This record gives sequence, structure tokens and C-alpha cells, in this order.
Amino acid sequence: MRHALRTPAGLAGTALVTLMVVLAVAGPPIWGTEAERIDSAAILQGASAAHPLGTDNLGRDILARVLVAGRLSLTLALLATLIGAVAGTVLGALPSVLPRRAGRLVTGAVNALVAFPGLLLAMFTAVVAGLGARGAVLGIGAAIAPGFARLTQTLAASVSAADYVSAARMLGVPRRLIMTRHVLPNIAEPLILNLAQALGGALLGLAGLSFLGLGVQPPSFDWGRLLFDGFSRIYATPAVALGPAVAVALAGIGFNLLGDALARAASRTAAPMGKTDRRAVPASRELGEPDPEAVLEVRDLTVAFPGGATPVRGVSLTVAPGEIVGLVGESGSGKSLTASAIGGLVPYPGEVTAARLRLCGTDLDGLPEQERRKLLGTSLAMVFQDPMASLNPALRIGGQLAEVATVHRGASRAEARTRAVDRLGHVHIPEPERRAGQHPHELSGGMRQRVVIAMGLMGTPRLIIADEPTTALDVTVQRQILRLLREVTDETGAATLFISHDIAVVGELCHRVVVMYAGRVVEELPVGKLATGAAHPYTRALIASLPDMDTDRSLPLAGIAGHQPSPAEVGAGCAFADRCALATGRCAELPPLVPHGTGHRVACWETS
Repeated sequence: MRHALRTPAGLAGTALVTLMVVLAVAGPPIWGTEAERIDSAAILQGASAAHPLGTDNLGRDILARVLVAGRLSLTLALLATLIGAVAGTVLGALPSVLPRRAGRLVTGAVNALVAFPGLLLAMFTAVVAGLGARGAVLGIGAAIAPGFARLTQTLAASVSAADYVSAARMLGVPRRLIMTRHVLPNIAEPLILNLAQALGGALLGLAGLSFLGLGVQPPSFDWGRLLFDGFSRIYATPAVALGPAVAVALAGIGFNLLGDALARAASRTAAPMGKTDRRAVPASRELGEPDPEAVLEVRDLTVAFPGGATPVRGVSLTVAPGEIVGLVGESGSGKSLTASAIGGLVPYPGEVTAARLRLCGTDLDGLPEQERRKLLGTSLAMVFQDPMASLNPALRIGGQLAEVATVHRGASRAEARTRAVDRLGHVHIPEPERRAGQHPHELSGGMRQRVVIAMGLMGTPRLIIADEPTTALDVTVQRQILRLLREVTDETGAATLFISHDIAVVGELCHRVVVMYAGRVVEELPVGKLATGAAHPYTRALIASLPDMDTDRSLPLAGIAGHQPSPAEVGAGCAFADRCALATGRCAELPPLVPHGTGHRVACWETS
């Protein structure tokens, strides 16, 4: 939060908002008398030393009135924002707790209100409620409410599907309590952050209504009313309208800048890579000395989300230079989230904790943000399953690759362009010069995946994380990409963490295999032992489910009975026990990951 507020936008927003608040508090006591003092000898004067912004039709000083009007303007804006926020939040949260049909009606009403122009809605409400400050506040509140309702509806939809909300419904908890105890507390932060920007909009809206004659009425005055009073003289004496216009503009800009800075701060509160919580690991656990040879060393990595969901639980792994380690398991086992935690990409509000997280011999926990970004940008390359998620469809290939060199290596545009073409040729893309000038949609899926690999090679990666890079490709292109990854690893000496649910592909490509289930590592073994030497029942079941040339096609494909528990359902014992034929009463206790021969570890009571 402090970092965000120290940015130019954050500093400017904070300064302007602080100035407006001070003005609202101190303005009336200091300039109130001058603002109300009638001087018949100074009626409708222009700017002068005595009256910098001139006087109105009763000889009152306009500058004093602008300074005094800040209190009423900000007070009305705050009231309108609170009305709109409360009404919109309730309206948006209702579909998550109402029956389906009633929820659809509320959703339809919200959609209709969002589609209706806000200014027209504010004017209509103000006219119906009556001219004056009360009507203007209700009008702006009505205009703000649909936006808050849509935001609340979107946030609440993600929360209402959580298990704890379903459990509350099953237990017969009243809908009002479900909303106030389970839904709203989990979405409060983004709603509160939106208040600052909404306050700036309310201030501008109220000034607009007063300027149109629908807002504050004499003898009261706000900035919009002062602007209305001075508009008829704007061509003769522009200064009379300049003061209230500048006040409205500065206040609106200030609240919007502050709201934007707060929103940016909130988006960064998810624990980034290296920013780990040492307290999450028991002090009695012996970590041992760091491995000086390892490119990546992770100890007791955990990723947790609000509501009790912990998709990654105490994962430890090490990857050496030139080694390809396969991370396998069913969908939902925590493989991709482990990679995201290593790369500092866990989305908010996820929390990453670890006892040790080292990259290239550097403990990321102690690195400042700028140094950590530089290390990640030059030493870590990530290849995702869908290359279109990594490539901007609006930008050319060469420009996107060149950005890596200009940002992280300080290269000139010409140097970065040359290196981008070279890297494209390095991953066997034909005519790299021409391809660099094309957009992602002009390339095939396999070529786009090669482009993403080339993007990682724009630096000098010591670690490559490939997260299911061949899943969306046909088998011929899969083989080409796998061969390319091995070539890159052999040539650069980089360590590679290859994530896949396809254990056959892992067995062909990798040197070592780490098997995950329900967020935990259940087995780690050399790839040579995978086919015949796997010890954990889950690993053996995965291997048995792979068809081969000798599989009887008249029989159903082999599978694993049951399903993997969700991250919020994992108990204290072995998570695989419900699906395991070897399970005993001892499986109610979590088995540790212990040695099971050379380079082999397994977490199972029956095989340890």
C-alpha cells in the first residue's frame, strides 16, 4: 500500500484528496463570513486584487464562496456514494442467496439499469424526488448503484459457489445471514476500493446537476451552483467560472487517482515469489543447508486461498542444471499452481508461504522487488499450455519478443529486434525475419508455442518451467515441441520443470519424476523406475491406466475409481486413501515423504 501511494499518481491523488478534506473542514470557519458578506458597491465585478475571482450579483467574493462550498460539495458526494454503494451492493448480492428464478429477475433488473445512461437516470430520479440537494443526492446515488451492483454480482458469483456457502444453505442458515456472514465479507475489499473512484464520479455528477439547476438551490451553494451562477458571465469575465470549475476538476481527479492507486495496491497484495512467510513452517523442522548446485530449490511450499482452500500443501522439490524434472498428477492436483507460485504468478487473494525458495542460488525472500523482477525476467522462462494467453494478439511477434530484451537486458530497439529474429530461428521457425513481422493469429498452434519458447530464450534462462506445453497440440507437433525442449535444455544447460498430466510423455522426456496428488508430493523417483519400480499406489494406478499396443480394445479403458478431493476437502490423513486398495486405519495419519531406495522417495505407510 505504501509503495502504491508513493507512485506519482498515488502521491498526486493523496495530495489532492487531503487538500479537499482540509478545505472542507477549515473553509467555512475561515472564509464563511466573507462568503456571505453582501457589498452593494462591488456587485458583478471582475477579477481584482481585492477579489481574485470577482464578485457575484450581491457583491459577495466568489473565491471565498468556492473555498466554503467545498464542505457541502464533498458532504453531498459522500452521501450519494454511500447510498449508491449500499443499494448496489445489496442488489448485486441478492442473486447469490435468492432462489434461482428470483435471482434471475434481480440480475435482469441490474442489466437493465446498467444499460440505462447514468446521467439520465440521475436526472430522472432528481426530478421525481424534487429539486434541491436531497433530489440530487438520490439521483446520483441511483446512477452509482448499478455499477456497484454489477461489480458485486460478479464478485459474489465466485463466492456463492464455495463449499462453505453451500454448507450454510444445507444447514438452513437464513439468506440474510448467508449474505452478511459468508458473501459480503469475502468481497468487501474490492468494493471498498471502488468507493474512492465512485466518490470522484459522484462529485462531478452533483456539480453537473447543480449546474443544470436540478441540484442545490439558493441560498445554499456548492461548486456546481457557483458554476451555474457564473456561466452567464463567462465570456465577459471568465474568472468567475474558473474557480468552481478548477475545484470540481481537481477534486474529481484526486479521488480517481487515489482510487486507482489503491486498486493497484490491492492487486499486488498476493504474496509474490520470494515474499514468503517463514512463520508458516514449524520451527522444529530441520531444513538443512541449501543445495549450492541446484538451480531451483523449494522447501515446504504452500498456496492457500480464503475459505480454507489449500491447493498446494508443503511441496518440496529440487531441479539441477541440465535436468528435466517432470511434475505429474491428475487435473486439480496442484501442479500448475506450484509453477505459478515459483514464478510469482499466484492470483490475488492467494497466499504463498515457503520455508525456502531459491532460484540460481539466490534466496528470493530477501530480494527487493526490483531485483526480484530482474532475476525472474532474465533467469526464468515460463511456457504455458495456451500460447495465445502469453502472446498479445494485437502486437507483432518480433515486437513482443524484443520487449523482453529492452526491459530486462537494457538492449536498444535494433539490438532487441536482431536478437528476436535470431531466437525465432533458434527454435526452428522458418523465415524468422518474416515471421517476426506477423501477428500471433497468422501462426499455427505449434509455431506459436515455439514463439513462446523463443520468448523465454530472449534472456539467458537458468530455469524453464513448461506448464503442459503440448496439451493443445496434435501428436506430431507434440513430438517436435518435446524434442525442441530437450535441445534447448542440452544446449543452454538450463534446468527444466516439465508439468503434465500425461505420464507417458513425462517418461519419454524427463530424467526424474515428481508425482502430486491433492496438493502434496506422494512420490519422487528416477524416470527409469517409473514403469516397473513405482511404489505409491497412485503412481502405479496412473501407469496402469495408460493404454499400449497390447491393450485389449474390447475391454473398457483402465481408470482410477473415485475422484480427487477438492482443495477445501483434503483431510489430515492420506488424501488417496478413499481410492486406494491398500488403505488401512493407519492412513488416517498423513504419511511422510521418506527415502525408498536411491533417488527414490514415497509417502505411503504400506510401502515405507
